[in-house]
Amino acid sequence: MFKQTLLILAAICLTAGMARGAGSPFIGEWKLDASKSRLPDEMKVQSKGDNKYAFDFGAGAETVVVDGSDQPGYGGTLLSVKAEGPDTWTVQRKKDGRLLIKATWKLSKDGRTLTDSFRQFDSDGSTLSIDYVYQRTGSGSGFAADWQSIKETMNSAFPLQVKEFRGDGLSFINPVAHVTKNVKFDGAEYPNEGPNAGRGASSSIRRVDERTLVMTDKSNGKVRDTEDIGLSADLKTLTITVHIAGSEKPNVLVFERN
Repeated sequence: MFKQTLLILAAICLTAGMARGAGSPFIGEWKLDASKSRLPDEMKVQSKGDNKYAFDFGAGAETVVVDGSDQPGYGGTLLSVKAEGPDTWTVQRKKDGRLLIKATWKLSKDGRTLTDSFRQFDSDGSTLSIDYVYQRTGSGSGFAADWQSIKETMNSAFPLQVKEFRGDGLSFINPVAHVTKNVKFDGAEYPNEGPNAGRGASSSIRRVDERTLVMTDKSNGKVRDTEDIGLSADLKTLTITVHIAGSEKPNVLVFERN
């Protein structure tokens, strides 16, 4: 449920001065190529008996009764899970009376795969739409399993904007998530900005070579993820490999220049 679609951009340095400000080849508009990208996800569902289940979407276990009622969840949210039938569950998350997430899960007849029609609703009325296909791993029956995604289909536009930051830095702006990462090539950590940035979130960046950068994202001083960033020779394709702390499989995001 807390799918993380982590967006980031990087700069290269063709000459000593090109990695700064308006001369950076990154500055402009970028668009995600969903067909070349991978956003692997994992979610764990464990039966606790009496129609009660523990759900772990990556932020720790949340235990609720599958009866469709709103129950306390992670981060001050309310989580509800409703059985629409023996092979269909509806999962919803709310906060302050507003629907944040709705997902429809469907279990295959053999119980080996699960499809998830995931929708995230923003306060501005926009919707993020991703369809997942998961494969069962580990023990469990029915919806109870360790589910590993084998296919992710991004249905929504996923733009990324890059602008100059304080003359010699860059701003990576995710208009979908409403998060801005401001960084400079000085090794310092800069706070993320935006309504969804998260309290205590910061980013720093370093240059490896002319076409490779590494960005480090932290939350309250703890590393949340690192991103290996590579720019193609023609400066038209940006590939970002995101290594999330505690996750074995990285996200691979491929952007094309608009």
